[in-house]
Amino acid sequence: MSDEVTGAAAACVLCGPDDDQSAYLVARSRDWRVVRVLDNGDHPAFWRVIWNDHAAEMSDLEPPQRSALMQVVCKVEAVIRRELQPHKVNLASLGNVVPHLHWHVIARWQDDPHFPQPIWCTRQRDATMAHRMRLEVSLPQVDRAIQTELMNR
Repeated sequence: MSDEVTGAAAACVLCGPDDDQSAYLVARSRDWRVVRVLDNGDHPAFWRVIWNDHAAEMSDLEPPQRSALMQVVCKVEAVIRRELQPHKVNLASLGNVVPHLHWHVIARWQDDPHFPQPIWCTRQRDATMAHRMRLEVSLPQVDRAIQTELMNR
């Protein structure tokens, strides 16, 4: 590993410990981990699938690793669809701010604060407390379903 990569990994928030206050660890393997993002009040049904090694792009991975990572992303999406029945699920791998390979898996509804725009755009409306509360009650169940799906593969 080059000094440049080593330095980048040392400064990377996604290379840090799993006990971060901004995320709840849902599942972990040798290669990847799934966390639920806790610091996004407008969108509580928000998970990240993170590649454990410090890599910036999908093409940094070997083909079997890419395939394995996408299988995890798709399984997380499928569980979210089954358990929460959102209008849409957004998948995004940006890495502009944090250049560590990770996928955002975000359940979306037509009445969420940003729909139909991405969650990082201008708010379209206020979040309804009833919608947020209903989701927050369901999220531990979704986490358990994701764990079951991923750890029993």
